[in-house]
Amino acid sequence: MRSLNGKTVLITGASSGIGAACAHAFAGLEARLLLAARRLDRLQKLAAAIYAQDGVEVHTIQLDVRDQPAVEAAIGGLPAAWAVVDILVNNAGLSRGLDKLHEGKLADWEEMIDTNIKGLLYVSRAVIPGMVARRSGHVINIGSIAGHQVYPSGNVYSATKHAVNALTQGMRIDLLGTGVQVSTVDPGMVETEFSQVRFHGDETRAAKVYQGLTPLTPDDVADAVVYCATRPAHVNINEIIIMPTAQATVTMAVRVP
Repeated sequence: MRSLNGKTVLITGASSGIGAACAHAFAGLEARLLLAARRLDRLQKLAAAIYAQDGVEVHTIQLDVRDQPAVEAAIGGLPAAWAVVDILVNNAGLSRGLDKLHEGKLADWEEMIDTNIKGLLYVSRAVIPGMVARRSGHVINIGSIAGHQVYPSGNVYSATKHAVNALTQGMRIDLLGTGVQVSTVDPGMVETEFSQVRFHGDETRAAKVYQGLTPLTPDDVADAVVYCATRPAHVNINEIIIMPTAQATVTMAVRVP
């Protein structure tokens, strides 16, 4: 198990859910945290809680990964003490709507594409050159089972997560020989704000997604992310697909009434 003591970890979408769980998990291993998200108030509360619990250094960045100039400015303008990113967790992502393709809302499509694909690309493009120059680093992308299977009305979201899968493979090929590692962690059902965001705040509809079964928790996914990051230097975990025991495929799950 590789020590993360003093390593700097950049986590996007860190204000809640899987991102926040990853922050806590890495803090428990004495890593320094660069936490980025749109909701600065949540980030600051998270940073204070982590510092109180683990005593590790935390630097917060209010950032919308869809804004390429802002991403470039934020990464390029990091204080010297935070400029070396050892581990990048590309977690920022979302789903909007559950419509048939021919009935889909263009705004939902654009938000998913801009966040899940372009946002991941913008952050990666800003961070990876430094890793290559140092011949050291690890990129961990948070994908989805939807990047392996397409499901009814999941068209554009599935397409974005298939793109994340393809980009992860492309990164691994392009970074071969540089010392930079690339992994992806692809969860099934995880109980976070994901479904509330998908259904534009409809909590009743979101709750039905998880009824009758025990979904993954954000901590379960964070545990897999940390596993990837703590393997010996000669070991790269290419891909982890992590599912609830009650789920077999995107559309097949056993539910107790």
